[in-house]
Amino acid sequence: MYVMESPPGDSISVRSVTAGFLAEHCPWVDRDAVQLVVTELTANAVRHTQGWWRLRLRAEADELCVELDDGSTRAPEVRAPDFTGGGGFGWPMVLSLAGRVEVRRRAYGKTVRAVWARS
Repeated sequence: MYVMESPPGDSISVRSVTAGFLAEHCPWVDRDAVQLVVTELTANAVRHTQGWWRLRLRAEADELCVELDDGSTRAPEVRAPDFTGGGGFGWPMVLSLAGRVEVRRRAYGKTVRAVWARS
C-alpha cells in the first residue's frame, strides 16, 4: 500500500506517484484511466473542500484500489457540464473509467474509493 498526504498547493505530483506505483504493482491496469481518476479526485478535493486530501493506492493480485479522503462530507454528484468554467466533467469521468466507485462519509469528511478488477 502507498499513502500520500496532500502536499501544500500540489495536486499534480499524484500523477507521477501513481504512474510509478502502477508500473511496479499493477502493470495490467489501464494506467491512463487510473491516473485520470486520481487527478480528478485530487483536483475535486482541492476545488470543493478545504484543500487537504489523503491518497491511498493498494494493489492486490486481482484488483487495484484507489482511495481518496477529503474534508467534505458532501458526496460528489453528477451535474450538467458548465462550458464556461464551472466544471461538471470530472465526476462522470471517474464513474465511467473505474470499474466500481463508492463514497463513504466519515466523521472528518468522506472517502471516495475507485476499484479496478484484473480481467
